[in-house]
Amino acid sequence: MNYFNYKRRLSSETRIGNTPLGGNNPIRVQSMTNTNTNDTEASAEQVIRIVEAGADYVRLTAQGVREADNLKNIKEVVRGRGYNTPLIADIHFNPRAAEAAAKVVEKVRINPGNFVDRVKTFETFEYTDEEYAQEIDKIRAKLVPLLDICKEHKTAIRIGVNHGSLSDRIMSRYGDTPEGMVESCMEFLHICLEERFKDIAISMKTSNTVVMSKAVRLLIARMEKEGLNFPLHLGVTEAGDGEDGRIKSAVGIGSLLSDGIGDTIRVSLSEDPEYEVPVARKLIAYIKQKENHPEIVATASDKFSPFSTDRRETYVVRNIGGDSVPVVISDRSQGNFELNSHFLPDYLYVGKELPIAAPRAIPSIIDFEGWKGEKNTYPLFDKSNWNKISETDSAIKFLRLSYPELDKDILALLKNDKSIVVILSTDHINGVGEQRAFIHALMNNDCDTPVVLNRRYTENESEDIQIKAAADFGTLYLDGFGNGIMLQNEGAIPLKNIDAYMFGILQASRVRTSKTEYISCPSCGRTLFDLQTTVALVKGATSHLKHLKIGVMGCIVNGPGEMADADYGYVGAEKGKISLYKKKNLIEKNISSAEAVERLVQLIKENGDWVEPEN
Repeated sequence: MNYFNYKRRLSSETRIGNTPLGGNNPIRVQSMTNTNTNDTEASAEQVIRIVEAGADYVRLTAQGVREADNLKNIKEVVRGRGYNTPLIADIHFNPRAAEAAAKVVEKVRINPGNFVDRVKTFETFEYTDEEYAQEIDKIRAKLVPLLDICKEHKTAIRIGVNHGSLSDRIMSRYGDTPEGMVESCMEFLHICLEERFKDIAISMKTSNTVVMSKAVRLLIARMEKEGLNFPLHLGVTEAGDGEDGRIKSAVGIGSLLSDGIGDTIRVSLSEDPEYEVPVARKLIAYIKQKENHPEIVATASDKFSPFSTDRRETYVVRNIGGDSVPVVISDRSQGNFELNSHFLPDYLYVGKELPIAAPRAIPSIIDFEGWKGEKNTYPLFDKSNWNKISETDSAIKFLRLSYPELDKDILALLKNDKSIVVILSTDHINGVGEQRAFIHALMNNDCDTPVVLNRRYTENESEDIQIKAAADFGTLYLDGFGNGIMLQNEGAIPLKNIDAYMFGILQASRVRTSKTEYISCPSCGRTLFDLQTTVALVKGATSHLKHLKIGVMGCIVNGPGEMADADYGYVGAEKGKISLYKKKNLIEKNISSAEAVERLVQLIKENGDWVEPEN
């Protein structure tokens, strides 16, 4: 992988109906229906809406043989209406359903964590080598018949690993780690290869963007070591809805697409599935702009590993750097000081001088020429006046730089003066690569200066800047880089919204928490309640609990596992019934959905995690 210059990873090609995946084909977009798969007309209509929104593939759940058999009827209606988009069956716990579906659809998704293994128990098991080998034989016994059917019907398979549903066998040796996800995939992949079956796609999905990124990178390294290059499906599970869902998906998926990784994507939103497709299209189009960009000449640091979750070590200046959470700098140089009390920035950039209207409680950053040393203000230098820094007495000195401006004199200054914080800007079409090059140069020169990442956009639509900025900043935060964020926009979006997006990007990148985090699934035919309405109700009751992660899941397939990272969980148990979890532990089951939100609040109170909302 070239960290600095964009080039798409060349995978092998997988046949999926009339729309092959990988190789030199475009990055494909897909979504998933949330209708009951036994409802032929409703499912067919939703498939068509998803296709008309621009999807290349459409997935439907097939939790049982009855649903798998009905895929034939759905396909007949869709094809009869003139739509030839490949259909994909989503299978959990039921090899017989997979076998039935493989005779009908163009691809079958199986989950290694529950295709053979039972529902997760979160119990600890110890396996001898012999017992472990016997478990692999069980997989082979269930998988080979499916592969034979897929060969006969020219049906592809996605080995779809979910972080939240790793088998007890994998958990016993690897835990719920990226390494465990890779091993779960390779067990199935090796059997496919032994059977000479190669129409395969692979996914490594989780609601945790850090784990997702590292798992995919580890998988690629493992495949390359074995001479394999199967195409990859990217997605962040349970990303949520609205602004949060878009930002979190763009951080996780965008960080990999930025490195040329990924052959098909699904943006999973807790919204109607056809709304996912335009978001995915925008993300792909933005990343494609990097193709054939001017070369960035840089040297990768041997101190950096794409598989590590460690953050770059820096010194501390006031509240910037070291173990401090990344700061938020809001550009208010145009004189607008309307703020959102829930997302107050750490610093305000006010431009050439300190305006009377600027709030004095928030530190201000002022261009050096207009800085007068006022209390709670700090100067900003650039390449034109950097030589004045050593003569200036200030607790923090901000220095705006870009990679082309980094020379030996600047490096010497940065290494000598421990009061400097770099604001790292870029105008390069591959800004991610150029900003990476700057930080790798610092690492190669043993320079531990804190760096605030700065990007500028010209967007008028909130969704556009959410997607672009999340992909750009998120890639670097998942690298372990960045001690702050400064997102500037010359467009019609209110500045207080821009501030909220900066906090959202930091939270999605797992480097700073500023609001309640909701882990909510995108809904599918297994969902046992109206997910969008329920998410809104849960948010309405708990959105002030900024210290908590709360899962809202439609069923038990991924629910308890994906929520293992959450503090509390609200999971569909059966029609009209809800189960409540505290972390991995089932606390109450089969509560009426009419009472479940109130009971969730009571559970949070009983465990001492409730605080009263502010007026």
